[in-house]
Amino acid sequence: MKLCTYLVDGKNQYGVVIGDGVVELSEPLGSEFADLRSLIAADALAKARVVAAGRKPDRRLSELTLLSPIPAPEKIWCIGVNYRDRNAEYKDNSDLPKYPSLFVRNPSSIVGSGQPIEKPRVSEQLDYEGELVIVIGKEGRHISRENAWSHIFGMTLCNEGSVRDWLHHGKFNVTQGKNFDRSGSIGPWIVTADECDPKGPHDIITRVNGEVRQQDSTERLMFTFDYLISYLSTFATLKPGDMIATGTPTGAGARFTPPRWLKPGDVVEVESTRIGILRNAVAEEK
Repeated sequence: MKLCTYLVDGKNQYGVVIGDGVVELSEPLGSEFADLRSLIAADALAKARVVAAGRKPDRRLSELTLLSPIPAPEKIWCIGVNYRDRNAEYKDNSDLPKYPSLFVRNPSSIVGSGQPIEKPRVSEQLDYEGELVIVIGKEGRHISRENAWSHIFGMTLCNEGSVRDWLHHGKFNVTQGKNFDRSGSIGPWIVTADECDPKGPHDIITRVNGEVRQQDSTERLMFTFDYLISYLSTFATLKPGDMIATGTPTGAGARFTPPRWLKPGDVVEVESTRIGILRNAVAEEK
C-alpha cells in the first residue's frame, strides 16, 4: 500500500493512494487512529486495507497539499557518507568509516512533495541530497541485524536539503545547516514493506530541472538498512514512525567546480522505481 498524509481545510488527514487518487482513512478510522503514525504504532494496516478495499478514491492527488507522510515523528535520523564513492568526494585521504556519521533533523525543516523548499535569506548555498528513507513500524531497542527487517514498516524518499556554509559553523556538528525551516522534504508517500521489500536492491536518482545529478543503488551502501537499525537501537529506542534517511550518493551541488547551488525556480526530483517521485520547487524564504 501507498499511504500519505495531506492537508484539507486546515486539518491533517491520511489515506491510501490508489492510482491518481486517495481513499480517505481519517474519517472511518479517526476514532481509533488519529493519524498515520498511530495507525502504524497499532499495527493496524489490516484495518486500513479493509476500509480501502473496493472503494474509489475520495480525492484526486492533484487537488491535495501533501505533507511529509509522518508530519511529527519522534525522531528523524540522517546518515552521512554512506555510498562507497562519497568518502572519496571529501578528498581528505581518509579511510572508509568504521561507523556511520549521524545527525538529526527537526520536523519543521521538512515539507511534503509538491510544496516549495526554501532557500534561506542568509545563504546562497542551498544544496540537494536525494535519499531513501526507512520508516520504523515496531518499537525496539538492541535490535539484532537479523531481526531488523521486521521493524521496518515501509519506505519513502527525502531531499535532505543542506545549507552548506552553515554546516561549518560548529566545530563538532552540522546541525545548523541541516535544520533550516522548510529546507528539505520527505514523501510523497510511504510504500509498505510488503510491496516494497526493504532488502532491495533500490535505485535512487536525483534530478535538478530534469538533469540527472545523482544516481546509485543500495547495493553500494557501506552501512546497510539492517546495520543502521541495529546500530541506532543500541543507544536509542526506535519508535513507530521514526524515519531514517539512509545517505545520499555522489553528485550533490557542492561537489561541482564551481558549486551548483539551488536557486529559486529550480525543481528537484528524487526518484526510486518502487516508491515514486518526490518533487519540490525552490522558493526564496519570505
